[in-house]
Amino acid sequence: MDIKAIKEYLGSDWDAVGKCISDSLRSDIDLLNSTNESILSHSGKQLRPMLTLLMARACSGGHVTSDTVQYAAASELLHNATLLHDDVADGSDKRRGVPTIMSLMGPAVSVLVGDYWLVKAMELILDSKDDSSQVMRIFAKTLSDLAEGEMLQLQKAQKGDTDENDYLRIIYNKTASLFEAACVSAAISVRASGHFVESARKYAIALGIAFQIKDDILDYSGTDAVGKPLGADILEQKITMPLLGALYEASEEAADDIRKKIADIPGHPEYRDDILDFVKNNGGIDYAVTRLDSYVNEAVEALSDFPESLAKDSLIKLAYFTAQRVM
Repeated sequence: MDIKAIKEYLGSDWDAVGKCISDSLRSDIDLLNSTNESILSHSGKQLRPMLTLLMARACSGGHVTSDTVQYAAASELLHNATLLHDDVADGSDKRRGVPTIMSLMGPAVSVLVGDYWLVKAMELILDSKDDSSQVMRIFAKTLSDLAEGEMLQLQKAQKGDTDENDYLRIIYNKTASLFEAACVSAAISVRASGHFVESARKYAIALGIAFQIKDDILDYSGTDAVGKPLGADILEQKITMPLLGALYEASEEAADDIRKKIADIPGHPEYRDDILDFVKNNGGIDYAVTRLDSYVNEAVEALSDFPESLAKDSLIKLAYFTAQRVM
């Protein structure tokens, strides 16, 4: 799928989102402006605002509102705010293959800039013309979800007892919840029916879970293009879908041994290679791919009642792209 072609299809609406983001971040502090510009120059696919615009068009027969544009911009601002904070929490030196603000300017700057982006996201929502309180509650829930997801992941990492229900809750909170906010706010922005709002929610949650499962698969089977070394999640004591799948297939004794290695890995980073081999030799990646495909299909099915349109077709392609991407 060609992301560039989707942006071209979105045309002036996409340009409006970019302008909204840039305008909202403008400051009379030169250092802040240059830092913001550096982040924007390495902004990735900008999937969340893309979803917002596409979902609004799919729900409305092809149009968006000024609120749609502001919610789309807010979703990108919030996403990047969380990344700036995550880089500090994780001690990340690189993101998307380039040095992080944390590594270049220190953790305090990364947190402060993240806070700035977060506040600007909230301001955009509050400045919307209709339903700002409803959408604010949606994005506030996402922020709460993100914090809870991080803490649950930390708790489970310390114990090494993550099961699939725990994992799904963590990735809903940390990834799918913001997808949900982007798509539901889009439907609200064009005053879509309750049925379409609920369909947008189901699509977004399934897509977000699929997106994170794919990320977790790439941690075991990706390449340098992913932007992080193989097994990075293992070193952070994260038990994700590929490892869960391998644990299901292994003997109880072998599974217990691997969970113990996960718990002990801060003092034994050499265990990473053992765990990578364990996942590959016990069908963990195949299991994760099967679960990934089920969520992609769930996302596509959620759009079944939407009228045919280029926007709907693009949303479907994005779902399949999630399963096929290599970074």
